[in-house]
Amino acid sequence: MLVKNIEQKIKINKAVSIVAILFAVIIVIAGFVMAYKMVEDSRKSLYVIDNGVPVLVKQTDELLNRPVEYKSQIELFHRLFFTLAPDDQYIKENVQKSLYLIDDSGKKEYTNLKEKGFYNQIISGNSIVTVRADSIKLDLPNKKFTYYGTQSINRKTTLIIRKLITEGNFEDMIRSPNNPHGVLLTNWRILDNTELFNKSKNY
Repeated sequence: MLVKNIEQKIKINKAVSIVAILFAVIIVIAGFVMAYKMVEDSRKSLYVIDNGVPVLVKQTDELLNRPVEYKSQIELFHRLFFTLAPDDQYIKENVQKSLYLIDDSGKKEYTNLKEKGFYNQIISGNSIVTVRADSIKLDLPNKKFTYYGTQSINRKTTLIIRKLITEGNFEDMIRSPNNPHGVLLTNWRILDNTELFNKSKNY
């Protein structure tokens, strides 16, 4: 009888010990998991200085934010390429910045406009050209975009408004100071640049 009691106590102690060990292992694993998540969350927390004031921001998943970056790159390219002033150096600098964002199709369009005398007309006519994006449609599976915008040509005596519709493709590339979004526009072409209206200025 005494032997049976001792054997039962040993079995109970053994079971309790195993449960305690398993519980301790679970706690340790849970601690590691929580610590890892805390470290990952801390890495996503960044401080940005805004007018000398540190502001806490959260880093988002790159894939979730990628469509926004695609649209931003497309808008930036068109703004640089089509924002012109009657200054040859200003035009060259803006176009050069825009060409970092696009393949040879951008250079071909620049050469085409240059041969047609478009930039000389801007300079001789003392014109200011600006562009505004109305909408940008993305076809993510096919990596294709369509840009809808309005181009304004402000001359000394007239204001010309043109429709601007372009399309092309986009692909991911390594980020760089000249291409911070890491997006390269390809196969770009102008579909429609018809004049909407021509308004004379009254002085």
